Amino acid sequence: MIGSLRGKVLLRRPPRLVVEVGGVGYELEAPLSTFADLPASGEVTVFTHLQVREDALNLYAFASERERELFRALIRTSGVGAKLALAILSGLSVEEFTQAVNTRDVSTLKRLPGIGQKTAERLLVEMADRLEGFAAGARAGSVVGEAEAALVALGYKPREVSAMLADLSSAGRSSEDLVREALKKSLGKRS
Repeated sequence: MIGSLRGKVLLRRPPRLVVEVGGVGYELEAPLSTFADLPASGEVTVFTHLQVREDALNLYAFASERERELFRALIRTSGVGAKLALAILSGLSVEEFTQAVNTRDVSTLKRLPGIGQKTAERLLVEMADRLEGFAAGARAGSVVGEAEAALVALGYKPREVSAMLADLSSAGRSSEDLVREALKKSLGKRS
C-alpha cells in the first residue's frame, strides 16, 4: 500500500494532482482543502489512500493524516463513495464535520453538494461512533484537549464534552479552569 508521497507537484487541476517522485508522476485526486494547504512550489508531502477496484487503481491525496482517516471512515459509510467523501472534505474541515456529527447538525451536512436529507441522516448515525477520537485527537496536548480528557475520565461521553466546551474560550486559561466552567455550565442546564 502507498501511505504517503514526497515529491514535486507537476500538475494542479482540482481535483487532479500529479506529484513526481523519483521520475514517476503519480496522478492523485484530492479534496480542495488539500490544494489549499499545499505550498505553491517546492517539495510536498501528501498522505495517500489507494483504492483497488476491478477496473482501476485510484490514488487519493490528503494534506494531513486526519483528513485521510476521515476519508477512510466516510467511504465505509453506506451510500458514500470516494467522490462524495472528497466533496465532504472539500466543503468542511475535519473539525467542522466532527462538530456537525456530534451536534447532529443535518442542515450543515445538507449544504454540501450531493448530500440530501437521507444521506445526511445516515452520516449522523453511522459516523457518530467512528468520530469519537477525532475531536480529542485534534487538540491532544492542548489546554482544551486536557480538559476534554478530564471530562471523559469523569464519565461524560465525547459528544457531551464537545457540547460542554463548545462556547468556552481557552485563551490564557488552564485546563482545570475549563473543566470547572464546563461542569458549572452543564449543571446549570440540568437545574
